[in-house]
Amino acid sequence: MGRQHQLGLVFFIANLMLVLMFPPHDYVSLQRGNIPTFDGFYFAMGSHPNRVVNADFLALEIIVVLVNSAIAWLLLRKTPNGPKPQIFGNRQQRRILMLVAANLFFVLLFPPFENYLSITRAALPTFEGFYFIFGDNSQRQLVTPVLYIEVALLLINGGLFWLLFKDKQREEISPEQMRALAKRVRASQTQ
Repeated sequence: MGRQHQLGLVFFIANLMLVLMFPPHDYVSLQRGNIPTFDGFYFAMGSHPNRVVNADFLALEIIVVLVNSAIAWLLLRKTPNGPKPQIFGNRQQRRILMLVAANLFFVLLFPPFENYLSITRAALPTFEGFYFIFGDNSQRQLVTPVLYIEVALLLINGGLFWLLFKDKQREEISPEQMRALAKRVRASQTQ
């Protein structure tokens, strides 16, 4: 493991500890019929009456940290063979990976919310809009099914674009085929 990978591992552990030390909480109010509404991020070891950890959003945060760390690990990886050690993928593939990582960050920074008054038990609830996660969201609840769909589609599309820009592999040819090709080239040069 090189120095870059060690640094990446340190960032991964630091991000994971930060996410786990300040998990997202929902406020459960008797006035709202025990409907949890997103309340913010609180220290995990503190006392928070009428607040519960939003496990769905916490799971998404952990998934995004893992995916971004895997992307960083792949971007820092060098191939052992070849004339020039290349960082993972070609230029377009690296741009796709960086774009996916940035989009995952913004998806969690501006998640979908719905007003607590319009909460239904439908498979795909309606949502009010995308709001800044650190803003005043006391009257809103996270719409985790929509957030899961956003993250899944982003990862699927990123993977498909990465495959689309993948370099074509050169076919390996046998020594006999190489000799025959060299004879044809020499023959065409002498004519």
